[in-house]
Amino acid sequence: MRAASTSSVEPESPTTKGQDDGVLQPASELSGSEEEGYDTEKNPFADPVVAEHWRQVYEKSQYESRHVFDPNLTWTEEEEKKIVRKLDWRICLWACVMFFALQVDRGNLAQAVSDNMLDDLGLNTNDYNYGNSVFRLSFLLAELPSQLVSKKIGPDRWIPIQIVLWSVVAVSQCALTGRGSFLATRALLGLLEGGFIPDIVLWLSYFYTARELPIRLSFFWTSLSVTGIATSLLAFALLHLRGVNGWGGWRWLFLVEGLITLVVGLVSFFFMPASAVQTKTWFRPNGWFTDREVGIVVNRVLRDDPSKGDMHNRQAITPKRLWEALKDYDLWPLYIIGLIEFIPSTPPVSYITLTLRGLGFSPFTTNLLTIPYNVFHIINLLLLTKLADKLNERAFVALLQPLWTLPCVIALRWWPGVVADKWGTYALVTVLASYPYAHAIIVGWTSRNSNNVGVRSVSAALYNV
Repeated sequence: MRAASTSSVEPESPTTKGQDDGVLQPASELSGSEEEGYDTEKNPFADPVVAEHWRQVYEKSQYESRHVFDPNLTWTEEEEKKIVRKLDWRICLWACVMFFALQVDRGNLAQAVSDNMLDDLGLNTNDYNYGNSVFRLSFLLAELPSQLVSKKIGPDRWIPIQIVLWSVVAVSQCALTGRGSFLATRALLGLLEGGFIPDIVLWLSYFYTARELPIRLSFFWTSLSVTGIATSLLAFALLHLRGVNGWGGWRWLFLVEGLITLVVGLVSFFFMPASAVQTKTWFRPNGWFTDREVGIVVNRVLRDDPSKGDMHNRQAITPKRLWEALKDYDLWPLYIIGLIEFIPSTPPVSYITLTLRGLGFSPFTTNLLTIPYNVFHIINLLLLTKLADKLNERAFVALLQPLWTLPCVIALRWWPGVVADKWGTYALVTVLASYPYAHAIIVGWTSRNSNNVGVRSVSAALYNV
């Protein structure tokens, strides 16, 4: 597997001139963070010929940040840490909030069925299975088209549109009448939510280096478990509304959580910047960064991967570039890993509420019992991603996920106490669902091995499929 390429030309000198005091200092003292792995000695633009080549590339592509490209810009380690913290609070945190919105509407069906939703609609478990299949198929079919739209109009526009549209469908689920409306809303949710994750990954790559991205993606995916905890508590309250207005509790669940998502989508129209140089708006006249901070944000990302400026952030992917990305066989092994890595763990987690209800737990107890595995899932996700970053190793670290789930799956299949011992079964399912989630590692790995923006856009979608 090839590593992400920056440039074949190495800088001629390990020293660089400080911008503020004009004194020659070691580049490692001027910029870089051990935590983030950045070092100006690896500045691919130290050679004027290389710098001029990329300047022409950025001009030709009309790269939105080309006017702040500066091969000679230097900054301190403390400045970079301060900017990364600001990015985490402004960019990464809001990405987590939007992922919360996705997971609320993507995952609340499992909580709804714990409140006898299937019986209320005259459905059975086969209908539930079919609905899940329709959703997943629609979700997967929408991944690549959604990413192409996002690249054309910009993720800062397309992502809020997605959230608002699927929130409307999510709210409409409070009026479900039977099998037809159930399957229709499942299909629409899949089509509208598909592509959201690769869209977010593309947006985050505009602000973070390849070394930083997996850690931020681990924060991003902790939102999945945080959402599970928050919605379990919310469901505990909302399901108690059964009978109010003649509705089942699950109808109130869809209504309230859909409205929460709608608010997130509307706010996202105003909160998501297109890039580091586009944070100033009529309602935010001063932007998020000073001119110097903008220069640092842009140049540190370009020095990490010069190809991040070879396309405008609102530039469509041509059929030629799409075909080149599709036939990039070096990324195919990562797609295969993404295809098979989560097979053992997905069914038990998807059916955990039905499993607990089948064990005899009440709807309210069932939702509360899903909280522990979400807590352990967060801890294991962060530890696994940190381990991969510490060891600078992805493949073997990602293997820890199937090694965790395999004994649990074997026990679920052949342990005589399954179902008969309800608390033992609950403990086993909880351990399985707490597996160390390797998704952030592999997504970051895929992004890092994509050698330009076009390939990165397509590979993010194909991996998620």
